[in-house]
Amino acid sequence: MLGLFSQDGRADVVANDAGDRVTPAVVAYRDTEQIVGIAAKQGRIRNAANTVVKVKQILGRRYDDPEAQTHIEESKCTVGDLPMYELDTGETTKYVSPGEVAKLIFHKMKETAQSALGSDVKDAVITVPFEFGEMQKNALRNAAEGAGFNVLRLIHEPSAALLAYGIGQESPSGKSHALVYKLGGTSLSVTALEVNSGMYRVLSTHTDHSTGGESFTHALAQHLAAEFKKLYKHDVSSNPRAMMKLMNSADVAKHTLSTLSSANCFVDSLYDGMDFECNVSRARFELICSNLFNKSIQPIKNLLQQVKLSTSDVNKVVLSGGSARIPKLQQMIRDLFPDVELLCSIPPDEVIPVGAAMQAGILVGKESLVLGEDSITVDCCASDILVKEVDESGADIFTVLFPSGTPLPARRQHTLQGPGSLASVCLELFQAQKPLAQTTTCTYCDYGHFIISSQ
Repeated sequence: MLGLFSQDGRADVVANDAGDRVTPAVVAYRDTEQIVGIAAKQGRIRNAANTVVKVKQILGRRYDDPEAQTHIEESKCTVGDLPMYELDTGETTKYVSPGEVAKLIFHKMKETAQSALGSDVKDAVITVPFEFGEMQKNALRNAAEGAGFNVLRLIHEPSAALLAYGIGQESPSGKSHALVYKLGGTSLSVTALEVNSGMYRVLSTHTDHSTGGESFTHALAQHLAAEFKKLYKHDVSSNPRAMMKLMNSADVAKHTLSTLSSANCFVDSLYDGMDFECNVSRARFELICSNLFNKSIQPIKNLLQQVKLSTSDVNKVVLSGGSARIPKLQQMIRDLFPDVELLCSIPPDEVIPVGAAMQAGILVGKESLVLGEDSITVDCCASDILVKEVDESGADIFTVLFPSGTPLPARRQHTLQGPGSLASVCLELFQAQKPLAQTTTCTYCDYGHFIISSQ
């Protein structure tokens, strides 16, 4: 999604050439052409093996990274080593890197911005999930710059969400707490922040990649498959093409049910030439997804317990992500925070790009904005930063230097054991994929190597 900051000091989301304010991050490859957005998503039914989705999950990661492996296992598009997407474009196999895919998406965004403004657009602020590591941020920046953008800054999505509502900016004095709840297409994240003197500091964040808007779509699609089986005595749940058609129909119905009390699902030639039509009420949808709703709320309770805050300690709750539009979910969050202001006047799927556009307005010197600070975020470690050592038996041991949530920049003193005859030592730093306290089989990704010489 793309937000623009206009000359009159307003930030707003603009529509693409199809008239949609949301452009799916989907890229399809056909012979010599590349298709980006809704057309690529809709054509995935016939071209799944050459359609790349969820590229952000693998961008900037090594092939053996656990998150990359999860993406590779779920992808309908073949992913080879390095990693590279392997695309069958006819006579030959084409190899495309995640960075090249992201570059095409950014190029589409640039075209949309230029069409809306009628002039060239270069300066951009890009939002990233809080847990993004440096390699992922660099890969995202490189892709945007490759598409012709001048990246002014990368900011965390929770900070952009707060900035969209001007939280802590119009009356910057005093300390308060805010919670940003994001239910996007493929993940759920909850972030607790401290707002103090116009600055945002992340206290803690929780991200669940097993729950997202697609989870609700999939549950509804499974219900539709069951209804089709009742009517026609055919089980299409194991038919990938039929299920993809049902997923598309369920996705449309899910969005409809956020504003209407019922939605009609129609799929042309779902199976063996048979059309399928089914009406789904909002109450039925809520019943189908009841377990998902409970699963989507539990991380809020866990996070508040972790940062030792009660619901009454939170001053504002901001909703973001397309699936945060679901009325049942909003009501459950209101019930959890009965005395707290729930901010959703900006459409939840637009709040983050609006915040990014406002930050861009700050950085290019738009004086019409009330916000005067050049930076509004105190950067923090998204996860534990560790140093690797070797014990007397030669086994690797990892020591936490900077726990998750540590404000950056930061300094630590740590004594390493080693022979006094060494002229130099290589320090290996790693980033924990999961907090050490939560798992005994912690996975690490390489964070950097530093050579220290005695000369």
